Amino acid sequence: MDEAQFSLSLPQNEPVLDYAPGSTEKDALKEMLNNLSTREIEIPLIIGGKEIRTGITEQSIMPHNHGHVLATYHKAGPKEAALAIKEASKAWKMWSVTPWPERVSVFLKAAELLSGPWRMKINASTMLGQSKTVFQAEIDAACELIDFFRFNSHFVDRIYAEQPTSNLGIWDRFEWRPLEGVVFAITPFNFTSIAGNLPSAPAMMGNTVIWKPSKTAVYSGYYLMKLFIEAGLPPGVINFLPGASATIGREIIGSSHLGGIYFTGSTATFQKIWRMVGEHIDLYRSYPRIVGETGGKDFVVAHPSADIDALVAALVRGAFEYQGQKCSAASRAYIPKSLWPKVKERLISTVEQLSMGDPQDFRNFASAVIDETAFDKIVSYIDFANNSTEHECIVGGNYDKKEGYFIKPTIFRTTNPHSRLMEEEIFGPVLTVFVYPDAEYQDTLDLCDATSPYGLTGAVFAKDRYAIEMAHKRLRYAAGNFYVNDKPTGAVVGMQPFGGSRASGTNDKAGSLLNLLRWVTPRTIKETFVPPVNVSYPHMKEK
Repeated sequence: MDEAQFSLSLPQNEPVLDYAPGSTEKDALKEMLNNLSTREIEIPLIIGGKEIRTGITEQSIMPHNHGHVLATYHKAGPKEAALAIKEASKAWKMWSVTPWPERVSVFLKAAELLSGPWRMKINASTMLGQSKTVFQAEIDAACELIDFFRFNSHFVDRIYAEQPTSNLGIWDRFEWRPLEGVVFAITPFNFTSIAGNLPSAPAMMGNTVIWKPSKTAVYSGYYLMKLFIEAGLPPGVINFLPGASATIGREIIGSSHLGGIYFTGSTATFQKIWRMVGEHIDLYRSYPRIVGETGGKDFVVAHPSADIDALVAALVRGAFEYQGQKCSAASRAYIPKSLWPKVKERLISTVEQLSMGDPQDFRNFASAVIDETAFDKIVSYIDFANNSTEHECIVGGNYDKKEGYFIKPTIFRTTNPHSRLMEEEIFGPVLTVFVYPDAEYQDTLDLCDATSPYGLTGAVFAKDRYAIEMAHKRLRYAAGNFYVNDKPTGAVVGMQPFGGSRASGTNDKAGSLLNLLRWVTPRTIKETFVPPVNVSYPHMKEK
């Protein structure tokens, strides 16, 4: 078996189930939603394969019904973080030298389990704990995560197959080694697929991981950890550590065993982490790999030739699906004056028809934002705009947190292209529109490029090919994921590898081979079969 050369063919993306009325998947999901929502569970830490209960607890609730407790979870402190470092370092000794087919087999099995018997549990926990509608949960918690497992496994194969050339008498080769240290994975609330990918991608490459999930996604994160265990992941390879970021992070980043950090979250937090690494740089055995995907202030620029119906659909879906809580969500739009009257009319009529409520009601388009902190922040932007002479509320603007953290999809028009609502990340269902003179399309592209510190996603809408080409050039660095006549959200693994630069991160492209290369450190090996025995060279024989 060890003498065989194994390979994995390019996988197909996981089909998206539609959960139509009367479908078997709808019945199964409804049953799981009822099962999970009618019982409260206790969530321990999982370190070295063992469940640990600290007695310091917090609750996981439904954002759309914040009086409903789904779970009580235990929180890690410095003691547990130190234990996780110890267990991950111990597991590294065996996992780092385990053949890659054995490692990826764990995650290929996880993909099959998630595609089948675990699909409804992971989807339901995401819907209940993170207030995702059925479609948003399906494309994220099921399909995208399955794709990460399968495509990353294929990319591992391709990386190991990449070898240098050799001359006669010499054999040159690469050894793709895991990082010499533990990887710290810090995951967000808004994508269960990201919560699963950040610890599993480094693990596929032979690393061991300490995983700190977002406090508002511990519920679905716990079920993901159970999925890894069910798939056969050895103890200590991934360690599940809910708790305060500052407490856990201080212990792990201050450890000489740190090998890398894989982060998705806010720009401010990522910059703080990077500074902490710099402060400890002389402590580490190797320079830690730092990979991060952070914020965005994602744009849609419409040319006068744009199709209005397509533009409106993209703005509504791009801005308001999952309550705008996507780092890729459309947050600012530039609309030509000639199109604005019709675009405004259709935006108002479309948004007013959007249904909002409990995600267990499959008729709803949107649900609640994640927690009270997010609610208050988003509302502060709405209140600011409503009290500003530079902004006009076109539709929405209402909010209520008595039962759940609900904010109506909201659109403002601003006369100031550098207003706070055009420059700052809101991370909620708020879209701000700037209307520009038709003749100033090129200047508007330059304005769009210079307005925000971010560079994550963006889109241009036009039928005019020259206008599209101009946008390509003028917005070359404004977005790491650029869309033509489509919304700036919904990147698919293997098709649109995701990530941006500027203040949006290190642009290491999750869902591609490029990302997995960050979790290995290659060694070049040269073997000379018949080495020279003389010191002199032929030219030295000259008379």
